Amino acid sequence: QVHLVESGGGLVQPGGSLRLSCVASGKIFNTYMMNWYRQAPGKQRELVAAITNSGHTRYEDSVKGRFTISRDNAKNAVYLQMNNLKPEDTAVYYCYQEVASDADVPWVECWGQGTQVTVSS
Repeated sequence: QVHLVESGGGLVQPGGSLRLSCVASGKIFNTYMMNWYRQAPGKQRELVAAITNSGHTRYEDSVKGRFTISRDNAKNAVYLQMNNLKPEDTAVYYCYQEVASDADVPWVECWGQGTQVTVSS
């Protein structure tokens, strides 16, 4: 079984920065898509950023130019560098990885437990 552990959330003033990390552990043969989602109170969970296993990225429009997603395949890790944070970025952030545990096993969806990001003065 694969377990994702997130870290890096917290309270930051507007204009500040945070870096979220998400590391997978367990029986891992390969990982595919790695994404970050967020869910603000009273809103649906939304995709913030995504990265393929070859490094192609895409972002939700409101974070383009401020957030950067990256991955380290050797560490089974995905990161989200968040700069120029705004109050509307306040949410619980969840990481997501598509993980195959063996060569002949299809990948499964794995989710982190969520980490709170609060942007406030």
